[in-house]
Amino acid sequence: MVRLSRAEAQERNRAKVLAAAREEFALRGFREAKIDAIADRAELTRGAVYSNFPGKRALYFAVLADLAERTPVNPPAEPALTVREALGQVARAWVTRLPLATEDERAPSRLGVDVIPEILADELTQKPYAQLMRLNAVLLGLALEKLRPPKEPDGRLVRLAESVLTVLQGAGQLAAAAPGFGDPFGVIRVCEQLADLDLDDRWSVPPMFPEVRETDEPWSPPEAVDAVTGEPAHPARDGVVAVLGLHRLSAAEDAVRAAPPGAEVTAVVVTSTPQELFPLARLVVADLATCLRQAFPRPAWPRLRVVHDETGAMAAAAGVPDPADMTEVAIRVKSGRIALRTQGFGACHAAAHPSP
Repeated sequence: MVRLSRAEAQERNRAKVLAAAREEFALRGFREAKIDAIADRAELTRGAVYSNFPGKRALYFAVLADLAERTPVNPPAEPALTVREALGQVARAWVTRLPLATEDERAPSRLGVDVIPEILADELTQKPYAQLMRLNAVLLGLALEKLRPPKEPDGRLVRLAESVLTVLQGAGQLAAAAPGFGDPFGVIRVCEQLADLDLDDRWSVPPMFPEVRETDEPWSPPEAVDAVTGEPAHPARDGVVAVLGLHRLSAAEDAVRAAPPGAEVTAVVVTSTPQELFPLARLVVADLATCLRQAFPRPAWPRLRVVHDETGAMAAAAGVPDPADMTEVAIRVKSGRIALRTQGFGACHAAAHPSP
């Protein structure tokens, strides 16, 4: 019998806990599910469950995140070539996951009905969720801009993306709270019609800039996966790497807007409470990412990379040993080395601008 390493044993136990928790949540719902029952299903101790997840809520988010990240992506037969077509495809991908009135209350599609109530129940999750949704709006807006570049140099389509996500999130909540209310095809048509809105959306330069320090430091980041595309993130390429706490995620847009064309921009997501909040971060980004990959042709995928730095290894490599939720540190990578670094509000813009 082959003896597992400690890391392999931990990974196996984590997988067993996730599988058992999914069964328990599906059978009893989030409210009635018990940690002891999950431990019994996994054939592990209660302590083994808590060694992987700090509580039932984090475990619930982790189950949903795992499902979202494993969702099969079926590229459209005809890739979207216009904003209207893309929004229709995004909406179709979104509404097909919603629970139907004819389904049993324990159907798999109803597994996520307690997500928003659990986010609202604790201040710890509310602000990160708001920033995660803003990050999703930036990602969707950047993809839309690939299909319809704004007429003005400072124009953008992020407000349009926010409007679409508002419609889709509302449809999801109504499907959970009032099964049978509304027509999914109506939701798709509404999202398509939003493409014609003129919201006079402009990007504004951050009002403050921190000090930028030129340097010449080694840059040896660990391998990472882009949560948006599911492909390698390549943080060692020339560009900007921004280490952002869960309360500062919207600052990633500053780096994208200020960076020269073709430069890589990577947002490294960090938090001071990784076990509690990374399952939520993974879930929110994966929910949109699967829709993006199904709706947009590859050339229109946003150039913003998103890396969930659950161990803090990427942040440490960038010189941030103790990341927190308000962290905003940015470095510019050139020829495989760190050429400059800056931190504080406005750091993303300062590091990305060609002449900081």
